[in-house]
Amino acid sequence: MKLYSRGQMIGFSVLTGLLGAAVIIAGFGWMRQPEPAGEAVEFFETPEAPQENSRYINADNLQAFTEGERENITVYEQLNPAVVNVTTETMSINWFLEPVPQEGGSGSGSIIDTRGYVLTNNHVIENAYKVFINLADGSQYEGTVIGTDPENDLAVLQFTPPRGKELRTVPFGDSTNLKVGQKVLAIGNPFALERTLTVGIVSGLGRPIQTSKQHIIRDMIQTDASINPGNSGGPLLDTRGRMIGVNTMIYSPSGGSVGIGFAVPVNTAKRVVAELIQFGKVRRGWIDAEVVQLFPSLVRYAKLPVSGGLLVSRTKQNGFAERAGIRQGTEPVRYNANVIYLGGDIITAVDGMKTATLADLYSALEDNKPGEKVSVEILRGGNTLKLEVTLADREESRQR
Repeated sequence: MKLYSRGQMIGFSVLTGLLGAAVIIAGFGWMRQPEPAGEAVEFFETPEAPQENSRYINADNLQAFTEGERENITVYEQLNPAVVNVTTETMSINWFLEPVPQEGGSGSGSIIDTRGYVLTNNHVIENAYKVFINLADGSQYEGTVIGTDPENDLAVLQFTPPRGKELRTVPFGDSTNLKVGQKVLAIGNPFALERTLTVGIVSGLGRPIQTSKQHIIRDMIQTDASINPGNSGGPLLDTRGRMIGVNTMIYSPSGGSVGIGFAVPVNTAKRVVAELIQFGKVRRGWIDAEVVQLFPSLVRYAKLPVSGGLLVSRTKQNGFAERAGIRQGTEPVRYNANVIYLGGDIITAVDGMKTATLADLYSALEDNKPGEKVSVEILRGGNTLKLEVTLADREESRQR
């Protein structure tokens, strides 16, 4: 993975249909403990999108434009003040081994609550020492990172505006019933050119994008609305001015927009943001067992009947997985510096999703909470069995 400077993006691979191409994003970031949330969990009570006759619209004469142009102008006039430019400072070490702040990345964000909460991408603020939020009126405020969710590439920031300053917000829409061909608009700060509007359509739905060896963002929205470095974190909007996605990455062999961009669905963002504001992180469930992704040499050595799946090496003693009936391995073998126990169950599906890889397992459990029960399909002795497993807390499981 190649890291670029401000205004450029980190390459990602597209899981399906885009083999051999690069998916590109931009930014740097950090994380700190969340501030007291108070009543923040009720932040969804944001104002409705203003109607076309809103006092916010200042176009001289909308009747002079076509219907499509009036839609574009109205959405931009309504929501441009609610879209911010997010800039960062990072910390480097000089020749004298002294910490030196330097200019970091740049991206976009949406004000989602009048208390100063801003939704953006995690990669925009990753590894940052300081975060600054720049409003449409030219004012700048230092922001605080409330929480991050790298798995969905989302983050929530907060800044404190002066008393009496009215903040415009971007209202959340619904990404459930989007249609290919539906008109969409993107507002952001590409290449540091602030307050930019681009227009396109929904080009595809349900795109799974693999962002790392372990993580896949599911159900991404594909759009041909022009998205470039600096658009990351900005809103993808419908024609009524409601956020339907968070612009996150593009497919580009050249580094610039070629008409294939991707946005995290707003329904994912709504679910994640509530937890980030309340807890500073997203709590996720996990199968409390050590699993090994099958690979060719292991399949050949153990003479396994399948080439894809997750071998259960060990289970936690008296843990949820063991109590559900999942069996661990009994025959230890060494692979490089690791010990794998052979003879255990092979997990082939979780919560109705095939799990050929670890990334599949993370994806299957991305929206499941500790204490919930999921169906786990296993292969044992040539027979397929289905078990119901209670999920442990992922973070606690990792700490053991």
